[in-house]
Amino acid sequence: MPRRIAHLLLVALAFLHAASGCGYRLQSGKERFADPTVRMGVSPFSNRSAIPEAGARVAERLREELRRSGFRGSFGAAGATFLIEGTVREIREDVFSHGADRFALENRLTLVVDIRVVEVLRGGVLWKESGLSETASYFSGTDAQYTEANRGAAFEEAARRMAVRLSQTLRVIL
Repeated sequence: MPRRIAHLLLVALAFLHAASGCGYRLQSGKERFADPTVRMGVSPFSNRSAIPEAGARVAERLREELRRSGFRGSFGAAGATFLIEGTVREIREDVFSHGADRFALENRLTLVVDIRVVEVLRGGVLWKESGLSETASYFSGTDAQYTEANRGAAFEEAARRMAVRLSQTLRVIL
């Protein structure tokens, strides 16, 4: 069986080598991200949630994740190649499990975002999506500070997950 897998790998490599000789090549979104002349306008997202500055924090996580994923351009709306506009539509909290005393033990925070990516020079919308959601769970208790700290950490985790998801999609469409 291992010999058969090795044979299939060699055939696949031979095919890729032959395809590259015919003028075809495999491409990824890394080229645009590595281009230092690309400028993205990622302004704070509009915020329709009850968490203050949620839109600004999600946009900040997105900029961080774009950098982490290889974006080498700059950020700013002036002279931007692409504008990324978003809205934190809502942040829901649902009880996920109860303790023996029938009070909430674990909660689930759901972050819901709308996003739109515009190519400035052509004036066209490259990507538009409504209702993207990410969740994170957190524990609650009788201590309000404990619960609030966990809620804040859950929001940051959901925002981080959303940023990773948006960044991965942006690498594909750009």
